[in-house]
Amino acid sequence: MNNTDWRIKGLEFVNCNCDPGCPCQFMSRPTHGDCQAFAAVKIEEGYFGETRLDGLSFAMTLKWPGAIHEGNGQAQAFVDERATTEQRDALMAILSGETSEPGATFFNVFAGTLSKMYDPVFCPIEMSCDVENRRAQVRVADLLEGTAEPVINPVSGEAHHARIDLPAGFEYAVAEVAKGTTRARADVPMAFDGTHSHLSHLDIGPSGVYR
Repeated sequence: MNNTDWRIKGLEFVNCNCDPGCPCQFMSRPTHGDCQAFAAVKIEEGYFGETRLDGLSFAMTLKWPGAIHEGNGQAQAFVDERATTEQRDALMAILSGETSEPGATFFNVFAGTLSKMYDPVFCPIEMSCDVENRRAQVRVADLLEGTAEPVINPVSGEAHHARIDLPAGFEYAVAEVAKGTTRARADVPMAFDGTHSHLSHLDIGPSGVYR
């Protein structure tokens, strides 16, 4: 483990191919047997050692042929083109999972399940995320688009409000559940509509989620 101290506070968007609620959050197998996900983070405040990361964004595409813990996954990282060389190195060190305590963060957990990591892409990333109202919009160059909107009650037609609370989770403390749409055309392609999405106020460091 690289012992450099770091912390990221910001907004997180995730959209995967499972039904809203995502069985993975409850230690069950993915809805369709496999797992595909697009995640993006807009850093509000952050640092890696002496390197500030405020205002930068990054994204990831991930895909596993079965449940995540069964491994053989593939992934690709996308990093804000505005990042300096030091900031790029810092973000890639965090994303690699090597700067987290074993099992403490989703960066570390996911990294241990991957058999293929494609070269990172440094490109424009635009992201807006309203966690409480369960809406988000993400664009990564011309390679990825993702959106989130509230789940709608089929009887009343009103927005349905549900949360996932994980007291010992390695990604977030509380996430708002939404439904999402993703189109990805990079090295890990994927496409889904109206599937699980969650939005959170991310606050995480090498020892895990700050609560």
